[in-house]
Amino acid sequence: MKTGGFSYVIGFDDFPFERHHRGNVRVVGVVYNGLRLEGVLSGQVRRDGRNSTRVLSGLIQHSKFYSSLQLILLQGIALGGFNVVDIQALSDNLGLPVLVVSRRKPDLASIEAALRKVRGGQQKWALIQKAGAVEPVAGVYVQRARLTVKQAEQVLRHLAVHSHIPEPLRAAHLIAGGIATGQSRARP
Repeated sequence: MKTGGFSYVIGFDDFPFERHHRGNVRVVGVVYNGLRLEGVLSGQVRRDGRNSTRVLSGLIQHSKFYSSLQLILLQGIALGGFNVVDIQALSDNLGLPVLVVSRRKPDLASIEAALRKVRGGQQKWALIQKAGAVEPVAGVYVQRARLTVKQAEQVLRHLAVHSHIPEPLRAAHLIAGGIATGQSRARP
């Protein structure tokens, strides 16, 4: 079953963590073939670090799913707090389009202000800007690499079955929350 031209899709989300937590934060990637769950990947990124692009690239490249994957979905542009994913580099490294999905429109002014207080914040803000404009598409907000707005809309309309969030991201969120806290909670 095709998803706007993309049948194999992976969606990533991070595990919930306490505000005071320092160190690594687990991430989970959920692979779908159309609307069928095919597999799960997991790894770790540094809280507020700079390794998310490298970690996601490695997880995907070293997985048995890499040769079949056609699209990467991210639940927001950062994992583990402010570990901002360079979606252009991720797309270039893997030769795959990347679609960042957010339920609400990000408050970019607040994000920029917060990043001013974080070590390496200027570089992280530059990655957010490099990702392109935040666009409303099919009831959510997206940033994209190697993907047209029309393709993004087709993917979202096909994969967003039970909410506005695509099933691979919804499943990643539920799995991450369930493993981290003993039960899944809150919607992505």
